[in-house]
Amino acid sequence: MRNSSSTLESLPTMFILVGIPGLEAEHIWISIPFCLMYTIIFLGNGTILHVIRTDTPSLVQPMYLFLSMLALTDLGLTLSTLPTVMQLLWFNNQIISFEGCFAQLFFLHTFSFMESSVLLAMSFDRYVAICRPLHYATTLTNSVVGRMGLAILCRCVLAVLPSLFLLMRLPFCRSHLLSHSYCLHQDMIRLVCADIQVNSWYAFAVVLLIIVMDPLLIVLSYTLILKSILCTASWTERLRALNNCLSHMLAVLVLYVPMVGVSMTHRFAKHAPPLVHVIVANIYLLAPPVMNPIIYSVKTKQIRLGIFRLISQRSMHLR
Repeated sequence: MRNSSSTLESLPTMFILVGIPGLEAEHIWISIPFCLMYTIIFLGNGTILHVIRTDTPSLVQPMYLFLSMLALTDLGLTLSTLPTVMQLLWFNNQIISFEGCFAQLFFLHTFSFMESSVLLAMSFDRYVAICRPLHYATTLTNSVVGRMGLAILCRCVLAVLPSLFLLMRLPFCRSHLLSHSYCLHQDMIRLVCADIQVNSWYAFAVVLLIIVMDPLLIVLSYTLILKSILCTASWTERLRALNNCLSHMLAVLVLYVPMVGVSMTHRFAKHAPPLVHVIVANIYLLAPPVMNPIIYSVKTKQIRLGIFRLISQRSMHLR
């Protein structure tokens, strides 16, 4: 009987989510800025997708197809956490089922890795456009971009699935209380009361292959871009080329700076107040989807003009 009861304890039917530690009584008020950010995410990324779709063929260049992938990834990342975050802030519902938690973990990490992979593909697009302009149209055709998008999806799904299955086979016999309002792998693994060496090594390999390799390849692409610009271009052309890359460089910083912050706090600030971990994790998940449409709307002339046309059309319809 003792063995069967311990087995039941090791197979939880639910996990308990946490909102903003120490501010539980203020969750309704805290939900207001969250709602505002979610509104910006859906309006911003939805508008970019609409502009790219309706302004064809002027925006069917590879750059804008990659931008569409980035907007879809931002929407997917937001939708993977929105249900649990808002149900906790609005209704104080802290319970998530075992299956629901693993499903959320899968989508959250898949879209997070896709964000990094799409930015890597966009850096390759910028490299070809600036360093190999005569080969741009033949190198990055629509079919090539489509295959790159499919490769990104397969890469991220195949990176997350093994860690998901490795985690599901382990017993959860400690507290089922998580540290966030959504399910993260690094948060769930600490609740396991078994040997996690295989999980740790696999997580380390994924970090090397995606979280470390992607930014290194992005830095390499920009090193080659800068080398090409400084060797062949006039100052006017250099500034124009750098301005074309500025929006992408800002998007890279918006993703990787919070990502490094999350890794540093989990690694070196384990004893920091829980509020610190919650704030850093929410910045990591919300900053890219909020900022990317703002960055590309402001810095990309074609997107900006498309938004102005959309607004003028809507105002004419209202009249």
